[in-house]
Formats: sequence, C-alpha cells, structure tokens
Amino acid sequence: MDNLIEASHLSVRYRQKTAVDDIGFTIAKGRVVGLLGHNGAGKTSLMKALAGIVPFSGELRVLGLDPQRERVAMLESLCYIPDVAILPRWARVEQLITLMAGLQPRFSAERARALLKRTSVGLRDRVKTLSKGMVVQVHLALIAAIDAKVMILDEPTLGLDILSRKSFYEMLVEEWCDGERSVLISTHQVEEIQPLLSDVIMLNEGRIVLATSLVDMDQRFVGLSHDAAAADRIAAAHPLLRYRQMGQSAALFDGPPPADVAALGQRFQPSLVDLFVALTRAPEMNRTVG
Repeated sequence: MDNLIEASHLSVRYRQKTAVDDIGFTIAKGRVVGLLGHNGAGKTSLMKALAGIVPFSGELRVLGLDPQRERVAMLESLCYIPDVAILPRWARVEQLITLMAGLQPRFSAERARALLKRTSVGLRDRVKTLSKGMVVQVHLALIAAIDAKVMILDEPTLGLDILSRKSFYEMLVEEWCDGERSVLISTHQVEEIQPLLSDVIMLNEGRIVLATSLVDMDQRFVGLSHDAAAADRIAAAHPLLRYRQMGQSAALFDGPPPADVAALGQRFQPSLVDLFVALTRAPEMNRTVG
C-alpha cells in the first residue's frame, strides 16, 4: 500500500458550521507531513475525521479502511495523540505500560521501557510528579512502542520549552520514522518543524491552499530581495507576498518572476513561514495552489 491516507471531497460539518470544506489529498508511506493553519482553520477537525472520532462526508481511507465503519480495525495500526496532558496523574509510569499492553495488541512493553531509558523518567514515577516535558516523553514512548503505520499528532509540543520540543522531535524521528510509517503533525512552531518535514498541507478556513512536498515547494516558490526603488515594478508583477526580510524589501512569487523583474533583485529561497503567511493572510490569497 503506497498511500496510507487518501481523501477526496472530504468535509466535516458541525450543524451550520463547515470546519473542513471539500478537500482532497494523499499521504504516502514514509512521509512526515506538517499540517499548518491558523486557529480555526480546520486542522483538529481533519485529524479527528482521520481518527474516526467525528463524522464526515466524502471519501476517506486510512490504511485502506473507512475510519467510520472500520475504526476498530484501523486503530490497530494508527496512533492519535490529541493532547499530551491527558495521561492520568495518579498513575505510575509502569502502570501505564501495563495498561497499554492490555489495550493495544501491537504494543511492546519492552520497547517502551527501552525508550524511557533514554529519558530521565523512572518507571516508578507518578505522572503528577513529572514536568510537562517529561509527560510528553512518556506519552511519545508509549505511542512509539506501538507497531503502527500512521501517527497523528495534534499540537504535541504545545506549551513546552524549546529543549523539551527538541527532545520530542529527536525521539520521534530517531525511534519511529523508518521510511515505512508516516506522521501527520499539526503545530504552530513552523520554523522548528520544517527540517523534519517531507511534505506540508496548509489549511485556511477549511480549505487546502497548499499540499506539496518540501522538495517541490523549494523548486516552485521564489523569493526576491530588492531595493525600495524597485518596489513599484515588483508590485506590478503581482507577487504572493511583499514583506521585509533582514532589513530589506522582499517579494515571494509562485514560480519564477518575469526576467525583467528578476533582474531588479536577488533571488533567495523563501521559508515555510513566509509561504504560510502569503497563502493564509487575506481572503484574496485563499486559492488552492497544490
């Protein structure tokens, strides 16, 4: 199975509100996909649909299964972390391992203990005595010890300091990503996560405005830094975004700018943050460019 997730005309609605609006995308095996969007863009609703938690319309297959009708079978090979703070505070870490072993047939208690040895968390520690960063490490160790094919993470490092976030992502990449499994991560820490990603999906008001690999993104979008004197001619070429970068005027183009415009400045590779701002900042930018 090359594509672990396939969606077509997928929508999620809550009474009169449409959270996910007629989108389509695929996620192949071995990919690390960043799901980006402002608050209320539909990220959590999409993830809940993938995990079979909320009803949806359209076509959706996760591991070849329908998340609504075949959820039990799907969850044998799918991990979903909606919030790293949901571990029971009264439990000891060893008790959580025992609980997981009884609930998830693909869980390896031995592997969970091995992963926890990389941390400062003890098996006898109670969750309530751990820092938030340590709770995240426990949560990831429990999830990474499941022989699953898809991991869905909704803001997994929210509220953590930079060292805890770095530790989380290092453990994720080193201990879970093996070229066969895929991860979908929703986060607002775009700069930190970009080096980990193979692909990105951007949502704006429930619609996909970009779905592409980072390799294709780097080849497609062009940044142009320029002097203030060239601003009017740059604007006339209709860039996606005009902004300041390192104290200089800059513009971001979808594709190479016209030769006469390109000659006005210096090309550079725009960041994922630049592109996110360009595609989600205003209604006139709300167009699919996948």
